[in-house]
Amino acid sequence: MAAAEHMTAITHLYAGIPVSDLDVSTEWFARLFDRPPDCRVGNEVLWEIDPHATLFIEPNAAQAGAGRITLSVAGLDEIIERLTAQGVGHEPIQTYANGVRHVKVPDPDGNAIAFAEPPDA
Repeated sequence: MAAAEHMTAITHLYAGIPVSDLDVSTEWFARLFDRPPDCRVGNEVLWEIDPHATLFIEPNAAQAGAGRITLSVAGLDEIIERLTAQGVGHEPIQTYANGVRHVKVPDPDGNAIAFAEPPDA
């Protein structure tokens, strides 16, 4: 974590996911986050997932499927139940040696959206 000490000016995170079909992906991410997007700016569709973190999707067919993002959560089982009820599939939940529970939820393009629940969550 020593590198973080040198980046104290960073106050927000904006992470982007390339998608091939913006309309299809907007609907899928709305189900993932259980709400419509917060805004649309040009060709970017954005969800504020934390007061200091925003996820956006953008059309980029050439790079669609190459996105990777992991969100740390509490209540992983409840999230998976909700996603399953909404028809959002996921890979098997893995538990790492350090107790973190991790699950990949691939989007329609195969971007690896993942949830990780620390053992103390």
